[in-house]
Amino acid sequence: MNVEGFARLLTDYCLEVSPGQQVLVQSSTLAAPLLLALQREILERDAWPLIRASLPGQDEGFWSAARDVHLSGFPTAELAEAEEIDASLRIQATENANALAGVDPASLSRAAIARAPLREVALSRRWAITLFPTAAAAQQAGMGTREFEAFVTRALFLDREDPAAAWGELRAFQASLIERLAPAREIHIEAPGTDLTLNVEGRTWINSDGKRNMPSGEVFTGAHETSAEGVIRFTIPTSPRGVVVEDVTLEFREGRVVSAKAERGDSYLQATLETDPGARFLGELGIGTNFGIDRPIGAILFDEKIGGTVHLALGRSYPETGGTNESVVHWDLICDLRAGGRLSADGETILADGRFT
Repeated sequence: MNVEGFARLLTDYCLEVSPGQQVLVQSSTLAAPLLLALQREILERDAWPLIRASLPGQDEGFWSAARDVHLSGFPTAELAEAEEIDASLRIQATENANALAGVDPASLSRAAIARAPLREVALSRRWAITLFPTAAAAQQAGMGTREFEAFVTRALFLDREDPAAAWGELRAFQASLIERLAPAREIHIEAPGTDLTLNVEGRTWINSDGKRNMPSGEVFTGAHETSAEGVIRFTIPTSPRGVVVEDVTLEFREGRVVSAKAERGDSYLQATLETDPGARFLGELGIGTNFGIDRPIGAILFDEKIGGTVHLALGRSYPETGGTNESVVHWDLICDLRAGGRLSADGETILADGRFT
């Protein structure tokens, strides 16, 4: 992988680093080549790189030894740092994608609630998230290491002569898609096991072009909080916090999840829904547009962008969409429309069998 080009894309396109800024970069030591390249790029822009590299096994060790005090609070030093930085970048670089599979979901939810103030400060600054390919991530994706590196390179548009320009081209396509969606009142999603309607009247559609998520490739909004009616089946597995959850079916009435089941990871699903009142309502509706991502790899950052899919997030809304749902949860679940699925807006077909009309 061209880590120098990757670092430049993150520094200039995603974060737009400028002189004097303090930029927090978080990952594991497995991403050392990219971390070192980012340090150089940030320094060359007269800014300050704050590199935070965790050790392999550190997260698993924390959760195995954490006591009550660690689940009900957070170190004030982290909050002080979050308040001082200008931008942050989180790089997923996993040694074991399922490292937290044995952690009690209730403990994860409890800690998420306790860290909510820290998360809100971080989200108020410029931020971005990406992935560095590792052997564990390749294994989870069912690919060889080199094949996976090539897959990630294509998804990031790093195989293009000018990656930033390529992201600009996708931004233009998504802008035209938003023009079609903006006047719509009702979104209807249909697929095997799925028949769901949502009201998006007056809500704002966002053009996600890689500035925050790298890779990106989606347009998203926040449906009216009490509008979801019907059933939806999410056939693409997800691995939030390293816990594999597969084949999720949710039933909504007046916007609220009234029935939920997962063929695998059901205890995590049920615990997440009980995290807080907002966890049973939707915070996001997104449509994937990145056809460089043609298969799920077990990383939500990539899978929710698959061209021809739609995703719904349980929990927290993005205020810029007009959504008002509040929760410490924001969990994207992906419905594949590429085989017999359809998304329509006020009766007009927008997406059919994974292709835009």
